[in-house]
Amino acid sequence: MALAALVWLTGCASIGAPMPPSLELPRPPSDLRAARKGDKVTLTWTIPARTVDRQRVRYLGKTNICRSLDPVVAKCDKPVGDAAPPVDFATKNAVGGQKLTARYTDTLPPELRVRDVFGTATYAVEVLNRDGRASGLSNQVHVPLGEALPAPTDFGAKVTAQGVVLTWSGALLSVTAPTSIRRSYRIYRRLESSAQEILVGERDAGVEKNLSLTDQSFEWEKTYYYRASTLTAIAQPGKPEVSIEGDDTPEVKVFADDVFPPAVPTGLQAVFSGPGQQPFIDLIWAPVTDADLDGYNIYRHEEGGAPVKVNPEPVKMPAFRDAQVVSGQTYFYSVSAVDLRHNESARSEEASEKVP
Repeated sequence: MALAALVWLTGCASIGAPMPPSLELPRPPSDLRAARKGDKVTLTWTIPARTVDRQRVRYLGKTNICRSLDPVVAKCDKPVGDAAPPVDFATKNAVGGQKLTARYTDTLPPELRVRDVFGTATYAVEVLNRDGRASGLSNQVHVPLGEALPAPTDFGAKVTAQGVVLTWSGALLSVTAPTSIRRSYRIYRRLESSAQEILVGERDAGVEKNLSLTDQSFEWEKTYYYRASTLTAIAQPGKPEVSIEGDDTPEVKVFADDVFPPAVPTGLQAVFSGPGQQPFIDLIWAPVTDADLDGYNIYRHEEGGAPVKVNPEPVKMPAFRDAQVVSGQTYFYSVSAVDLRHNESARSEEASEKVP
């Protein structure tokens, strides 16, 4: 019995020293990202779920936003802002396996944007615990500082037979930019049912105030949204080109309704043929080149009569043979063009021919 008691006491004595309490210092984020548009820089990062001693973060403080003009942020003595922790962080982090993303938008002061067109700002974030302590800075990201063009004004869109014509007023640049800097306007389009945008076209900025661009790559009878944005591209020898996007115009909604008829046919000629065979009149004219052309309608009348269409379906080729003619009559012809949506052009100039 005494031996058993001795063994039991020895087992109790083998328990190690108690672990020190966790300092609850969140791990610094390692996936900080930055995107600049206009004078706004949007930072995103994953909120740390673990402490530096691998414990689950239970109590999270604010996150300091650090910005410097130096290549490296050494310390964050004067944050440019801070981001509060999500109100439901403790609950969501206790579940585990769910990444929580934080976001902060910083506004670049004007004096920084004009200070150095080739300069950059360096950002880092510093996640604090509830006692205001941090384990260090996140990874660091760099953002170009050059001045972005303001968004164009008076942006509008009009549907025409040639396409959707986009117009806007741009900024006239009073100072000639270095050849290493290129400024332009970009036009984007998206379908009403989609968030995906495509680049329609681009125009250089600074040389004209009133600019336009015609989009011909859309599909008729669909609804689109258009917007314009600016782009400043800065090139330096031996370095990748840096792009700075400016602010966007409000979107403009367009329904591409094709109510535009094809071009009017031209060059109509009428020629009689008949000796030794059934008489007929051949018509020929210059082809219409509209991409959505469906065919042609043929109109005929006699002296003093009203034109009547003589073809039941659109004629596909720029030629027609009229065999319903009578000797001694003079016939007057005109031709119109029809597109796939049944828009019909005006009729061509008349051509006449007499049947002997």
